[in-house]
Amino acid sequence: MPTAAPAPGYPVRFDVEYPEELSRLLIFVKWLFVLPVYIILALVGTAIPLAAFFTILVRGKYPEWWFKFVEEYFAFTERVIAYMFLLRDEYPALEKSQSITLEIDRPTKLNNFLPLVKWILAIPHFVILMALGFVLYAVILIAWFAILFTGKFPKGLFDFVVGVRRWNLRVSAYAFYLMTDEYPPFSLK
Repeated sequence: MPTAAPAPGYPVRFDVEYPEELSRLLIFVKWLFVLPVYIILALVGTAIPLAAFFTILVRGKYPEWWFKFVEEYFAFTERVIAYMFLLRDEYPALEKSQSITLEIDRPTKLNNFLPLVKWILAIPHFVILMALGFVLYAVILIAWFAILFTGKFPKGLFDFVVGVRRWNLRVSAYAFYLMTDEYPPFSLK
């Protein structure tokens, strides 16, 4: 069951199914299991925005295969992050997950010149997301203890973590990966 309704009509939609029970033992080692994968994803993720920038600047649109690649990169990265952030116990699979959904609508045309200023337009989002990031890690620490003692991720905290990830994805898709020209909402929903 999804945790929260995504922003209606926004081209980037993300959700994580709430798990009824989480492993009390895995919380000790999850980060070790995904650290090598996360490092590789971070390295690949630094090259994608540069390629997207020049593609949109010159062509005004994503080639379909490139858009699909970036969408799959996003989806896999979010499966890894969901595992690291204790949201799911399933090791991140290379194929689509039933419990984690990410959909990005492919635009037919993008503004050629917006890539030059999108990152500036997104500064208010960056400031808020940076502050939320500190809260996010505190919430994950609290959830770690909750999972250790109860085997459950408190629902309100779970919704907050998923909401911050959703917001971050929308801003990343807009400002860095240039997958939409629609300005992201200031919302966890």
